Amino acid sequence: MMIKKHKIVFILLWISAMGLAQSSKERFLVQPFLQDAEPNSIKIKWETSMEGGSIVEWGLTPKLGKKTKGISYDINFSDSRIHEVKLITLKRFTEYYYRVRTGKLVSDIFQFKTPPFSSDKVSFNIVAMSDMQIDNSHPEKFSEVVNDGILPYIKENYKGSLTDNLAMILVPGDLVSTGSNYGQWKNHFFNPSEKLLSNVPLYPVLGNHERNSEFYFKYFSLPENGTPAYAEHWWYKDYGNTRIIGLNSNEGYRDLGEQYEWLEKVLKETASNDDIDFVFAQLHHPHKSELWIPGEEESSGKVVKMLEAFSTKTGKPSLHFFGHTHGYSRGQSKDHKHLWVNVASAGGAIDNWGEFEGRDYDEFTVTQDEYGFVMVEVDGDKENPKFTLKRISRGNENKTRDNELRDSITVYKKESRPMAPIAESPNNETVSVLGTTLKASSFKSDFKNTFHAASHWQVSLNENFEKPFYDSWQQYQNWYYMEDRQKDDDLTDEKTNRLKPNKKYYWRVRYRDQNLNWGNWSKTLSFKTKN
Repeated sequence: MMIKKHKIVFILLWISAMGLAQSSKERFLVQPFLQDAEPNSIKIKWETSMEGGSIVEWGLTPKLGKKTKGISYDINFSDSRIHEVKLITLKRFTEYYYRVRTGKLVSDIFQFKTPPFSSDKVSFNIVAMSDMQIDNSHPEKFSEVVNDGILPYIKENYKGSLTDNLAMILVPGDLVSTGSNYGQWKNHFFNPSEKLLSNVPLYPVLGNHERNSEFYFKYFSLPENGTPAYAEHWWYKDYGNTRIIGLNSNEGYRDLGEQYEWLEKVLKETASNDDIDFVFAQLHHPHKSELWIPGEEESSGKVVKMLEAFSTKTGKPSLHFFGHTHGYSRGQSKDHKHLWVNVASAGGAIDNWGEFEGRDYDEFTVTQDEYGFVMVEVDGDKENPKFTLKRISRGNENKTRDNELRDSITVYKKESRPMAPIAESPNNETVSVLGTTLKASSFKSDFKNTFHAASHWQVSLNENFEKPFYDSWQQYQNWYYMEDRQKDDDLTDEKTNRLKPNKKYYWRVRYRDQNLNWGNWSKTLSFKTKN
């Protein structure tokens, strides 16, 4: 029997369509990514368009050889499933190979490296970045930061594999524009960063754009060592000699006493833990923001004060990463070994200079309206551990930068205090009520490669300086609105404000090096003002 030509074409089209439907149904939606790594275990997650089992094949070589089954669960009231497999009985600080399998779907082979014990005192690197929510004017920016920024930077600047040179990725919030939009997680966050996340564990905290979405908590399996009633809202993770603390600064959680009680308890335990040298906290909202004052959050200041007090009491330096403002800032507390670091923007539209209300804060020495990421190199040296923070820039609309180093600071655990300066003048002199210029000796230190990074001047009506009449903290640089406002200031003199007539004043000064070490105060000198 003859079959008409148009029927043959129809049958072929039907068969082709069925094949395409079948192939589109069975696919990876989110490639494997790593969570909650421990010295002896790790969690591997991925998302597929259907059920079919959750299997990880793994081993010490690409031949794999071992197999572990896990669980899967619904993500969006559909056929798609998130898979989670926990590998156990691993060796600490060891590279492994793995791939995942769901039904007939098999991933490529990836790698991961287990963390060391805190007592191992090893060195490692961290990437911190935030606010990669899509900017529709530059929708590929986050992909660029990862694939043209982070991955090439690691390859060009460190020897060995990605997993051997990058311990973890920290993201203090705003991973997507709308956390309740299921499609954004796949298309805007996971897909652009899959080459990174399949090899390096990710540790985010909630930003305001996540909207406390169930998708966030289904995708991520974070340490469950926070307050049980608020699982994964706040937590901590140890890697080598560093404790990473994740916090929730969003409305509805920022004022919860339970979070601060938990943080106080964790910091108290950290203080007595001899294996922990540094504390890195991350939360989304800034306490202060030079580019965007409306984005500031007062409650974040409570966290800053707790970390400052911890560092000063224990001698263990700390920092807090944040985002929300779309630009980079780095500052330091005046009286404490504590850094303030905005690690945005990794994709969100830049908050350009002059676009919003800003303010030149004393703490910040560098603010840049640019895309980029932050590298932290932690040195686990047993005698004097340190960490070096680097801002790697991708530029902005006005100037392209290809992984350009734009800022750097190194902080040692041990103090290497510079010498106390010599207060020179005025010394028992009579000066004008319009003010006077305080003058001190040049910076000196017994330690190599240190330089004069800050001066702290005080003028008081009494010798105890409890309530200084004039208090000035000047740092060696102050990049604000694309200008260094401290240019040509050698920090050895200071002009006071207007003074009261016919009074006796006392003054002193101290110097700080670039590693956040303050020297002792100078001897106190005095002067008088005219009638």
